[in-house]
Order: sequence, then C-alpha cells, then structure tokens
Amino acid sequence: MKNQFFIFFLVLIQFSCATTQAQTENTILADKVVTFIVKDLPKNHNFKDEVFISGDFEGWTGGQELFKLKKVKNTYLINIPKDKETISYKFTKGNWGNVECKLDGNPIDNRIYSFNNTKDTVLVSILNWNDGQPQNKPSTASENVHIFSEEFFIPQLNRKRKISVYLPPNYETTKSHYPVLYIQDGQNVYDVSTSYSGEWEVDETLNTLHQETGFGLIVVAINHGNEKRINEYSAWDNVKYGKGEGEQYLDFIINTLKPEIDKAFRTKSDAEHTAIMGSSLGGLFSFYATMSKPEIFGKAGVFSPSFWFANESFEFTKSRANLKENRMYFLTGGKESDNMVENARNMVSLMKENGFNSENIHEKTVANGIHSESFWKSEFKEAITWLFNLNNNK
Repeated sequence: MKNQFFIFFLVLIQFSCATTQAQTENTILADKVVTFIVKDLPKNHNFKDEVFISGDFEGWTGGQELFKLKKVKNTYLINIPKDKETISYKFTKGNWGNVECKLDGNPIDNRIYSFNNTKDTVLVSILNWNDGQPQNKPSTASENVHIFSEEFFIPQLNRKRKISVYLPPNYETTKSHYPVLYIQDGQNVYDVSTSYSGEWEVDETLNTLHQETGFGLIVVAINHGNEKRINEYSAWDNVKYGKGEGEQYLDFIINTLKPEIDKAFRTKSDAEHTAIMGSSLGGLFSFYATMSKPEIFGKAGVFSPSFWFANESFEFTKSRANLKENRMYFLTGGKESDNMVENARNMVSLMKENGFNSENIHEKTVANGIHSESFWKSEFKEAITWLFNLNNNK
C-alpha cells in the first residue's frame, strides 16, 4: 500500500510540471481546474496510444490536440479549466471509432463532472476500448433500416458520408407517400453496433408508433464527420474551434441529398412533411436549418441545443423568427450543463417576441435529463408525436 501511495504521489509531482507547461502553451486561464487522472486501463492497453478527452466543452469532436492527455509512466493526465458549471465527456483514442466502452463492448453513458472546488482531482478507470471492433455487439438495426450509401459524396465539402434510411413497416405493401425526417449523428440513430454513446432506437420506436397509430415516417440518418462534426454543425466561425461549415452542410442536405432521397423513395417532399432533428451541436444545426430554410424544413426537433457554442445564433434568429407554420420541439435536461436550459428558454422567448407562432413551439425540460443518447431516446416518441400532430390526427 505504501509503495502504491508513493508511486501515485510521484505521478502527481511529475504531472504538475507537465500540465503547467501545457497550460502555458495553450494560454488557458480559469478560476477552477479539474485534473483527470486515468490510472486504470484495460489489460491489453498499449501505452504507445494517445488518449484524449472529448465532451460538450469542446464540441464532442472525438479528440483534438488541445485535449490530448499527458503520459506520465503508465498513467494519463490532463487539466481541464472551467468552461461551464457542469461538463459531459468521454475518453477516446483520437476518434469516436476508438471510444471507451463497457467490458462487453457496449457504449457507456457520458461521464459528468460539476466544478465545485478551485482545484479538484478525479481518478478515472477505463474498462475497455471500442477500437472499432464488434466486441459482442450484434447489430440492433431493424429489418426496415437500409444503407442508402456507404460513401455518399458531399460536393460542397469534398467529403463522403454514410447515409442510412428507415422505411415504414408497410412501405413495400402500399403505394403511399410518407413524410421524411433528416437526423444528425447517424451512427447513434438505429444501431448499437455503430454507436459510440448508445443508440436512439429510432427504428424500434417508429415501428411501435406505426402499430399504435398507423403513422409512417421515412428517416434519413446522416453520419457525422468525426473531427469535422463541430465545423459542419455550426454555421458560424469559432475562435477556438475554427471555421463554421454549417451553411455548406445545409446546402448539401437540401440540394444534393434531399433530391436523391425524393427520387429513390415515395416521399412527401414539401415543407409541411419534411422535418430535421439533432442533439447537442446537431440540435444547434437543426435549429439553424429550419430558421434559415423554413420553406424546406417545416418541423425541427431541437434536442439539447448547443447555443453556447454560437452566440451569433440569437442575433440570427431576431430577423427570421416571424414564422407562422413551422413547428419546433425544444428539449433540455435539468442535469445538463449549467446554461443549457437557460439558453433554450432565452431562445424560445426571443422567437416569440419576434413573431414566431407560440402555438407551434413546444418547450420541455426534464429535471433528471442528462446529456446523453439514453435521454434523447426516451423523448424521441413524444417529440415525433407532437411535431406531426398525431394526437389530433386520431
């Protein structure tokens, strides 16, 4: 026991020197700082690998140089300055294909930390790495989920992206046309084997909803771009994270992807029957898409929107809020970051003050809601029911 304590003390001394230099290099100053020390790792972990921390404080990029942990012997360490009262985070080996997970390979919920002390230390145990391998994670996608394209080209950004499509259970047996939902972070929409943080179970939920109400919906899930996610989901440049590419990404959905979806499937292509949805930065983007192109997207599911990331979104909204037909569903959790609920409420108030039809806004805060796929999954059915006015269609 004494030897273990001595080693741990030595690590802390070495780490204080390393992180002091790192903080100077990054010119990060804060009144509160937490030190994360990863001291327990999987038995097969290769200490040549780099470890990163990724979370809502840096846009869930999956791993960037600024948030790479320092190596001290067989331990990884990093100082995180206070960015907001509460942060959500995970550890990766540089991208979401190499994220920490449970022993059986299944996703874990986001970690959460609240800044209480001026200086704090958190000891972390990582049970397993996903490493992009199946690891006893069979696909959970329903039979009516199809891969539309493994590498759909985005000419506006010169990139490729996987697109998966959910079709209603009765699609093959009818000649009906269906409304369409475009949803962000496609890795987490249908299938636990492709998710890095759990899945929304959109397919199972919609299959059940179809059985209960007869409602059918086509869902187009667009995989995010890993390290490009933070740029693609914001229309505004960010001093810390770089150029916003949301305008080009939106142009891709509207002018490249949507025409192909409308050609391939029996869609109702007008704005009244076209929705967009996302969470976190995906929520910010879905909000932007609807406010920017209300003639394309008549409905938006805005889950845990990262308005903190782009204060410009408030000024942007003032001149565009006088919408009468568009519907928006805002969802936040009481246990998310400190300004999540406040920002969403301020945005809703701003919209109403500038002419948005108040009857077409639904604002919900769940007291125990956390920034995670499990939370958004639990609220998806209610959001779809409200957005498509299913209760009044019975």
